[in-house]
Amino acid sequence: MTKATSSDPDAVAAAELARLRAEADAAEAELRAARARAALAAAEEAAVRAGGGESDTPPAEDAEPAPPAPAPEGPLTEEEVAAIVRGYTFDQPGLHLGALVNGEAVPTAQVRIPFGMLNRHGLVAGATGTGKTRTLQLLAEQIAAGGVPVFAADIKGDLSGVATPGVPSEKMLARTRGIGQDWEPAASATEYFCLGGIGTGVPIRATVSAFGPLLLSKVLGLNQTQESSLGLVFHYADANGLALVDLSDLRAVLTYLTSAEGKAELKQLGGLSAATAGVILRELITFADGGADVFFGEPEFDVRDILRTAPDGRGIINLLEIPGVADKPELFSTFLMYLLAELFEILPEVGDLDRPKLVFFFDEAHLLFRGASKDFVAAIVQTVRLIRSKGVGVFFVTQTPKDVPSDVLAQLGSRVQHALRAFTPEDAAALRATVRTYPTSGYDLERVLQELGTGEAVVTVMSEKGAPTPVAWTRLRAPLGLMSPSAPETIRAGVAGSPLLAGYAEPVDRESAREILTARMNAAAEAAAAADAAAEQARTDAELAKQRAALDKAQAEAEKKAQREYERLLKQSAGGRSTRTARRADPSPIDRVLGSKATQSILREVIRGVFGTARR
Repeated sequence: MTKATSSDPDAVAAAELARLRAEADAAEAELRAARARAALAAAEEAAVRAGGGESDTPPAEDAEPAPPAPAPEGPLTEEEVAAIVRGYTFDQPGLHLGALVNGEAVPTAQVRIPFGMLNRHGLVAGATGTGKTRTLQLLAEQIAAGGVPVFAADIKGDLSGVATPGVPSEKMLARTRGIGQDWEPAASATEYFCLGGIGTGVPIRATVSAFGPLLLSKVLGLNQTQESSLGLVFHYADANGLALVDLSDLRAVLTYLTSAEGKAELKQLGGLSAATAGVILRELITFADGGADVFFGEPEFDVRDILRTAPDGRGIINLLEIPGVADKPELFSTFLMYLLAELFEILPEVGDLDRPKLVFFFDEAHLLFRGASKDFVAAIVQTVRLIRSKGVGVFFVTQTPKDVPSDVLAQLGSRVQHALRAFTPEDAAALRATVRTYPTSGYDLERVLQELGTGEAVVTVMSEKGAPTPVAWTRLRAPLGLMSPSAPETIRAGVAGSPLLAGYAEPVDRESAREILTARMNAAAEAAAAADAAAEQARTDAELAKQRAALDKAQAEAEKKAQREYERLLKQSAGGRSTRTARRADPSPIDRVLGSKATQSILREVIRGVFGTARR
């Protein structure tokens, strides 16, 4: 530095600023280099674990140092990345969701869910095509591998691939290596079910009594008045020993109550009008004609059968096939709620466990809540809130969080949010509402949620201490099973080999309300027919008696008339002989003949014949 320069304050300041800028650039380059070396070390460590031996890469001190590659710029600082790593480091085992994304994936920052927090429930949400089904498959495979049974509805048939090992591809392997996943294809123990025998699987049926009026009202689309009226019908059936096994039993009860025989009993129920009963009856007939009657009947499914584990200790993934009833979304979503309610009824209180007894996935959850009454939503909220202590975790899978009522969302501890779209003002408002529900983070979530790629999600879960973990932009792992449906022959073989098939394959039709009421109505009809016949016979007998009385009266009148004529003739004949009688003391022979009883009888018969009064 020359003397002139050193004496110029402006020049000194400029030189100092240049020096500081150079030092800052150097520090930033060193930071980027450190991040790159950390990522390289993590990748080498993963390669060593995958290969089961030492890495072929020579030690760093023996190799020429490579020029540091520029690390990708991300929204999070180094301190924020470190906080996320700490937030997802747990002492207990957990599910591996994927790796943190900060511009690019950070393999050393793994995002997990503790097994012990699965019973705090969760939400998997995202627009169509963002990877929700694959996330569901990833969770189900790891949960089952940890010895916990899983139950899920297979809406599109894609989940059946869990029973078949996955097929690798270069693109998929490159992606899994980039997030630190040691991917190996694997199949899970799988059980296939179907509703009422429609489809391929072990049939699941429920009795109408077990299903209950609340769930059935949701399926039938009844309003609150009709829902309460249906509850009265169920109460009447229970009080009178009328088993409601299938829809025909419920129709028989309603038909009986609206018939002449049951009108008196209908009045005793109170609050149930004949018009409302008729509406419910019409809805039931339409519902049954649509094919829904096959879902109700016996043998009734025992929900304990979905709590089984495989002989090797793995949990079984129970898949309910839905494609056969895709045109009845309210039915299958409500049927899932029925299974969950049954679990709530039968399972004992166990508190918090290291691992849950079952994890239940509610796919297409918006169908469950669409058009639901307040009582129905209240029942779901209560079930979700209390079933945690029974050792059951529930995950709702839907498109946007707004599809799930806020009272239900408040019960969910884990959230895996895939990309959201904001094409309309309503979508934008829903997006902002979703962002406000997340903990504070270093992300601009309103932007990030629209930029997520397929297979990426914004994640926050409940830590093992019960506190929410930091929000993490996560690139999710790939499932180990086939990410497409299993072959039909594989599914058929699995169903044929199921130990449950023998107990549920054939429907059972025992005596129930329909048979009892049919016999009762038949007996009433026979009694009514007998009464009608007796009344008709009485009317016939009365008419006959009336006719006989009329004939007897006419005959009596004719006899009286004949008697009067006879007496007149007798007097007439007696008058002509009066003078002679006076002269003679003894009657003549003619008088004796005419006066005899035989002659009088003959004359009477002759007179009767003449006047037509003789009996025919």
